[in-house]
Amino acid sequence: MKLKVMAAAVIGASFISMPVLADVDPDLPDYETVSGISGNMTSIGSDTLNNLMTLWAEEFAGYYPNVNIQIQGAGSGTAPTALTEGTAQFGPMSREMRTSEIQSFEERFGYPPTMVPVAIDALAVYVNQDNPIESLTIPQIDAIFSDTRRCGYDEDITRWGQLGLDGAWENRDFTLYSRNAVSGTYGFFAENALCGGDFKASINEQPGSASVVQGVSESVNGIGYSGIGYITSQVRAVPVARDEGEEAFTVDNENYPLARYLMVYVNKHPNEDLDPQQAEFLRMILSRQGQEVTNRDGYIPLPEAVASRVRGELGLD
Repeated sequence: MKLKVMAAAVIGASFISMPVLADVDPDLPDYETVSGISGNMTSIGSDTLNNLMTLWAEEFAGYYPNVNIQIQGAGSGTAPTALTEGTAQFGPMSREMRTSEIQSFEERFGYPPTMVPVAIDALAVYVNQDNPIESLTIPQIDAIFSDTRRCGYDEDITRWGQLGLDGAWENRDFTLYSRNAVSGTYGFFAENALCGGDFKASINEQPGSASVVQGVSESVNGIGYSGIGYITSQVRAVPVARDEGEEAFTVDNENYPLARYLMVYVNKHPNEDLDPQQAEFLRMILSRQGQEVTNRDGYIPLPEAVASRVRGELGLD
């Protein structure tokens, strides 16, 4: 997947677009334990990353039994406040911080928060397993989910028949499932699948990614979106094309148009090292063992070319 270049101001170096590796990069370093790591830490932020952060915390506890990491995953919008107020050491997010969120942090600390890419996600468009739709374009997705149709489709799409389905499907309308506005997934989808437009009032906003998938699985007319890590056997991830006449790609293809970095923000003074507990947790995430956890949870591991640069920026090499 050719990923959008990340904002450079937060970390001090941009991340070049590159193909995604389907498996764990064998060049990632093994994690090696250090002495003296103990204590409590808290993570507050993304629902998309909630399960992955929990699995990383469990992996970390295997190395350091005296460390306890509490995980809260109400949505990416909760991470900036938690970091600014000092109630969390980690702020997982499925979108980049907004300018206003960075400014609030800077007003308190005098420097910006540090953004750490930790995994790659393919944001899937899910339909019920019995739905025969073969593919969708970004303009079609926009016309299904938004009133504004900024991606250029020429009509509102309200029935499956408008997408070429016939028979019993021709006059079926949509049951739309979406994350809620506090979610980074909501913002990413609005920006990249709705071309910055507005959602229809008829969407069913859900508090978590799993709820979106469950809703689609229980509704034959359902369609929704969430991270690929939440896929189940009751739904299908539809191949997506950038525009009409272009090839549609599945979520595991490097050209899939709805790929994104998942990230964890931390409070790191630009002239000081991270606390040892924070540093080791991030070092583990950016190791072979950490990215194997990423792979097992259904997300796409970071290539070593990216992980190495992140470790360098954090002073972890």
